[in-house]
Amino acid sequence: MPQDYEGYLSPFSWRYGSPVMRQIWSESNKRRLWRRIWVALAEVEAEYGLVSQQQTADLRARLEDVDIERSLQIEADLHHDLMAELTAFAEQAPSAGGILHLGATSTDIEDNAEAIRIRESLRLVLEQLQRLLTQFAAQIDRWADLPILAFTHIQPAEPSTLGYRLAFYGQDLLADWEALSSLTIRGKGFKGAVGTAASYAQLIGIENLPDFEQKLSRALDLPFYPVTNQVYPRKQDYQVLTILAGLGASLHKFAFDLRLLQSPVIGELSEPFGKHQVGSSAMPFKRNPIQAEKIDSLARWLAQAPRTAWDNAALSLLERTLDDSANRRILLPEAFLIADELLNVTDRLVANLQVNQLAIEKNLKTYAPFAAIEPVLMDLAKSGADRQKMHARLREHALKAWDTVQRGEENPLAVLVANDQLLLGFIHPDRIREIFASDAQVGFAPDRAREMAQTILQAVNPGPPTHSQSD
Repeated sequence: MPQDYEGYLSPFSWRYGSPVMRQIWSESNKRRLWRRIWVALAEVEAEYGLVSQQQTADLRARLEDVDIERSLQIEADLHHDLMAELTAFAEQAPSAGGILHLGATSTDIEDNAEAIRIRESLRLVLEQLQRLLTQFAAQIDRWADLPILAFTHIQPAEPSTLGYRLAFYGQDLLADWEALSSLTIRGKGFKGAVGTAASYAQLIGIENLPDFEQKLSRALDLPFYPVTNQVYPRKQDYQVLTILAGLGASLHKFAFDLRLLQSPVIGELSEPFGKHQVGSSAMPFKRNPIQAEKIDSLARWLAQAPRTAWDNAALSLLERTLDDSANRRILLPEAFLIADELLNVTDRLVANLQVNQLAIEKNLKTYAPFAAIEPVLMDLAKSGADRQKMHARLREHALKAWDTVQRGEENPLAVLVANDQLLLGFIHPDRIREIFASDAQVGFAPDRAREMAQTILQAVNPGPPTHSQSD
């Protein structure tokens, strides 16, 4: 928790996001990455006789000794954060300070560090999404058979199962998993001021440039773009943030549906509510879905991130302008911290999902009988009844039943249909009761739910490879 409360604090500094994600985007981690890249550059340049082994050893010995206060003092004069850190590093390793940053431009350091941080953040997001998908798979399987009332236009529709509804969210999140897993993050590499690597060619010879960059790529364990200008293509940021925003959309839908279903009018699902949790300062009886609301609130912000990233990619003129720099200091860390918070909160909600089976049964008993009208009509037509006459007859019963339900009384539709002698001339009452049983109207929902649960588990928790007997 920050100690200075007299100035503005970002909610992402302490309220939203995990300590691990905050560490990735911390100032200290950024500067350590800069130093790691400077050291890697010096060590590769040593192979070409530009730097001595003693100098690289001195640099490596001071790699972790980040002194942000000293760097900020220097920056107050230089007005350049990377050059200030470079100067502070050089002060700590004076024998090697003169060879630091040899041939490089600022973005040779900054953009490679940024790519590493994006990749580390994506790995964390994928780990969190893996846990969430595993939780969803467990809940999908658990509730695969439980009949619920489905809603279209937020109006009672036909029965489904809770597992099948949860499978819809799981399927969306699996698509997000696949999209995130397919991303390959690349750094700028070491190509100098306009991407031509002319400065490095002057130092080591143009014929050595391919080998030079390959060595640095291996040292940093980071693939590089083959072509850049002064920066790596900002389209990469747009692609990453678009997929993160898509993940936010999936989580937003789940949370929005949960908020709707937690309303006492429906009351079927709810998020966990702590023993001492306060729902409202004015209305002590309330159990507000504050975690689901937080998900929707933060996801709404995340949805806007690709717009700014698009502008950064499309409006960077010629070999590079600086008008993306300030907003990327906010855009990238906050987008990942939001995704981090969304996944962690949703994981807790899914793991502790409250299912009110009494409310589910009540809603089914009240509204599911109306969904039986069509299958009864189909059976009547198959038995030789006049479809139009039967439709009119069933409509009379349905309207009468609806009026009864609106008065708060039990739905009489099944009884009305089962006792209609005209209908019984074509269909047996046992068949009518069978059709009106809600669990007989859910189609393949239970099977498809279980299949989706297995698909999810196989995708995110793949077992060891299988081998044929001939292997």
